[in-house]
Amino acid sequence: MFIKEQQEYQQERIDWDFVDYGLDLKPCIDLLEKSMGVFHLLDEDCLMPNATDKSFVEKIMVNHKGSRKSYGKPARSNPFHFEIKHYAGVVVYNSVQWLEKNSDPLNENIVELLKTSEDSFVKSLW
Repeated sequence: MFIKEQQEYQQERIDWDFVDYGLDLKPCIDLLEKSMGVFHLLDEDCLMPNATDKSFVEKIMVNHKGSRKSYGKPARSNPFHFEIKHYAGVVVYNSVQWLEKNSDPLNENIVELLKTSEDSFVKSLW
């Protein structure tokens, strides 16, 4: 990502000091954002009625183990964990409640408040 921007600076002859980030961040960004990346798989699993946090991690592993140098499975065998090699080091992620949080369910208090609204239109929606 930053390498691309620095190449643009060179092409546009912008005066700046080159920054060596030590590695290309594109593989990590692709792992997260590209088609079949972590975010895509998370959104996809949120639409599946039988998906679980464990099946989400399994899907990441099937799609990326061995094919992406930024992805890894932690040494300790935990079905909810996966790791991503970021620029500063390896980060182990725990997928517990990711599907629920990504689904962004409505808070029960808000639903109850809207159901008891004095505004007839708002009330009719619930």
